[in-house]
Amino acid sequence: MAKKKGEDHDYDEEPNFDDPEGFVDDASDEELLGDFLRQKPCESDGVESVIVVDNIPVVEAGKFPKLKGIMEKIFKNAGTIVNVHYPKDEEDKTKGYAFIEYKNSESAEEAVKSLNNYRLDKNYTLLVNRFSDFQKYSDIPKEWSPPHPQPYKVQNDLYNFLLEQDAQDQFCVVSETVPGSVQVQFCQNTQPEPTELLKRDRFTDTYVKWSPKGTYIVTFHKQGVVIWGGSNFVKVNKFPHSNAQFVDISPCEQYLVTYGPNGQKIVIWDIRTGAEKRSFISDGMSNASMLRWSHDDRYVARLVDSQIQIYDTTTFFLLDMKSIKVEGIRNFSWSPTDNIIAYWVAEEVDVPAKVTLMAIPKKTELRTKNLFNVADCKIHWQKSGDYLCVKVDRFSKSKKEKKDKKDSDVKFLGMFYNFEIFHMRVKDIPVDSVEVKETILAFAWEPVGSKFSIIHGEPSSANVSFYEMNKGQEPALVKKLEKKVCGHLFWSPRGQFIVLANLQMGAFEFIDTNDFSIMKTGDHYRASEVEWDPTGRYVVTGTSGKAKEDQGYYMWSFQGRILKRVNLKNFMLFLWRPRPPTLLSEAKQKEIRKNLKKYYSQFESKDRLRMTRASKELIEKRAKLREQFTEYRSKRVKEWEDQKYRRMQLRNNIDTDTLEADPDNVEEEIVEILVREDTTIIE
Repeated sequence: MAKKKGEDHDYDEEPNFDDPEGFVDDASDEELLGDFLRQKPCESDGVESVIVVDNIPVVEAGKFPKLKGIMEKIFKNAGTIVNVHYPKDEEDKTKGYAFIEYKNSESAEEAVKSLNNYRLDKNYTLLVNRFSDFQKYSDIPKEWSPPHPQPYKVQNDLYNFLLEQDAQDQFCVVSETVPGSVQVQFCQNTQPEPTELLKRDRFTDTYVKWSPKGTYIVTFHKQGVVIWGGSNFVKVNKFPHSNAQFVDISPCEQYLVTYGPNGQKIVIWDIRTGAEKRSFISDGMSNASMLRWSHDDRYVARLVDSQIQIYDTTTFFLLDMKSIKVEGIRNFSWSPTDNIIAYWVAEEVDVPAKVTLMAIPKKTELRTKNLFNVADCKIHWQKSGDYLCVKVDRFSKSKKEKKDKKDSDVKFLGMFYNFEIFHMRVKDIPVDSVEVKETILAFAWEPVGSKFSIIHGEPSSANVSFYEMNKGQEPALVKKLEKKVCGHLFWSPRGQFIVLANLQMGAFEFIDTNDFSIMKTGDHYRASEVEWDPTGRYVVTGTSGKAKEDQGYYMWSFQGRILKRVNLKNFMLFLWRPRPPTLLSEAKQKEIRKNLKKYYSQFESKDRLRMTRASKELIEKRAKLREQFTEYRSKRVKEWEDQKYRRMQLRNNIDTDTLEADPDNVEEEIVEILVREDTTIIE
């Protein structure tokens, strides 16, 4: 190699980059350009919203319109259809398959999930696949290899909160520490002060929600929702649904439903496995699109286009592969204890409104009640499923004024209200009616018992009526409380006790419905929520972040005595942890209630011991604070004494620490004060 002028360095010869003779390059394009080749366009690109339907009957041109109508009727339930193509042979016969294009890919995915293996008749079962899946199926290896076993993961104990010996309930307090940072504090409701179990900063983006039995707590995040459980609330599972706004959990905690923003999917997930079981396209989050569960998680139903669609959760297919079509249906609700649906149908010309009870899965109508002059209905099930109340808003009178022969106006004069009470445990389900002329402000069943309460009249001076239900008898009015300023009813979960609340003024009345005595009244300014604990021993009223001041919560006894006031800046939510239903039989519960007096002394001794322990802890705490104060005071006194020489230097060697140190600088002044003036009259 040539050298530069003036340089004495030696350099090696340039390497030879030529391939040796006979060299064979065995590197594949996949190894060299794998990432680039994976972006290569394929035949399935752009057809994510297209599905392929196989095993369609082969028909001639004359029968084709009928086949086309049947197919479109079946597949339009999954979404809006844009285009349908049926390939045909030379004789103008269909080839047994079709291509259907939807408006979006979500509808195509829904069609595959809901209509694959759909039984068209006894000879044809439709096979539905997405067109984009064919590339995936073509890449299946020829030789099968068994999947690798997954390592066993020890599950956290999800039910340890039920092992607390004194049955102290848990609760969580949600507050926004800084904008965008939500803190959740978990506590045990011990007396006299609660015990903090755990505190999590940035635990959720918005709020939290307990599952129906208290096993899990759900948090919301931008990427989806997460459920937590166990003693330290470890992550149990996560469900990717971006910007999910709220969730619903099935009564037996087997399934989770996530609802996204308007127009997005509603997804049903298996909580244990995290698998997506079914999804729907929301229609703007109206009540008709909400999913409603049976008490045993066996069925989930929704209302769409005058149809009740009931899905069997064993397969998540439609029950009997068809919807229940009810013209004019407005709303429906499941019984909390039985697989029975109650729904009501609006009134039409010459056709009365009606309320119907239907047994599932046989779809047998158990009872129907016709109603006239109906404006609206509300369905209220009692928690134990013994009774059903349908609140009916009715027009009291109508007149027709004929302007000409063709047109006429109908005027409705006033409203009145009926409560139709269905006795679910009585043969043939008899129905009783309670009529109220005044405006209904609130209605509530006693959760455990046979009473219900109504607030009626003007909000500024309302009446509260209590009715008693007896088997085979009409509802009986047992008490009417007049001139009450309240608008909400909050029954204890154990029954008997009720809180009458005025959430605008923050006023509360605690009533014992055994004798209807007012145990206590109380105020909580701007309180916007009321929460009973699962045992019915405590009530919490809370003031959320809507109020600029006095944010926090009050804890009351069931008798209305305030136990604690907690002021918490940026307080958002207080939630008691639910408990699952008791496993004790009804006979065992009656036996415990009968012998409850035997346990009084045992409970009282525990309470005294707890208070003694609390008093001892309080005394120790005060002694420690006093010791700290004494130590601090001694330290400051010593500093003051050490600085005396310097003070005297600054004050011309005059000791001004006490008044007696400079007697010439003291003035004596006598002040007389009139203490009392008595007047005595002498005759």
